[in-house]
Amino acid sequence: MCLMAFAWQTGEHLLTLLGNRDEFHARPSREAGFWEAEGLPDLLAGKDLEAGGTWLGVTRQGRFAALTNVRQPGSPVGTRSRGHLALDYLASDQSPEAYLQRIAAEGHLYSGFNLLVGDCQQLWHLNSQEARPQHLSPGIYGLSNASLDSPWPKLLDLRNALAAHLNDDPASLLDLLGNTDTYTDERLPATGVSLEWERLLSARFILGDTYGTRASSLLRLSKDEITFTERFFGPNGTALGKNCWLLELDQRP
Repeated sequence: MCLMAFAWQTGEHLLTLLGNRDEFHARPSREAGFWEAEGLPDLLAGKDLEAGGTWLGVTRQGRFAALTNVRQPGSPVGTRSRGHLALDYLASDQSPEAYLQRIAAEGHLYSGFNLLVGDCQQLWHLNSQEARPQHLSPGIYGLSNASLDSPWPKLLDLRNALAAHLNDDPASLLDLLGNTDTYTDERLPATGVSLEWERLLSARFILGDTYGTRASSLLRLSKDEITFTERFFGPNGTALGKNCWLLELDQRP
């Protein structure tokens, strides 16, 4: 994913997470679904068909993970795919803290990333550049392609929009991800890419022939159920479909 806003233990739900996945349209991927063929029948997630990982997923037991890249032009490319950071947590039974402590020591093997991992009791974050797992307190946060809550205009606007509409219905929340407005040059972050790319990437929802927003997702976790809704798109924001799941939380020990 490339943009997220999430509320943890705030409002009517344990977790409300909104996110857009931005990617090259030519990179093959599978819309969210259960990973029964992979031997993970309790896992609901999209799949990167090139490297095999995922960017956002949840299990019937309430384990969840979300991933963003960190924009680092010119940095060495990691030898491992970042999508496996989320997948390996979701497929394991390690606690969020223990998992991120291990990944923090291995962060140099991956290109830059932010990783959120949690369950019904706790939520943790790791930025690969900072390499310090952080336990998150209740609140509303934003993530894009830098540090947690970096003051990028689209991140601040989405975080504020989520705070104002936290208990809205899923369709209204997903609409918050669809804003295609870009920002004036003086408000753009300087991340090492060209000004043309900074302009393109400044929108919450990115429109492009070859690169753009591929999926908009909402994940909600309450004390007894999970809601996962995904809209997916082709080049220039062409709507391709929507999937919705309402799952009973499996609270068996």
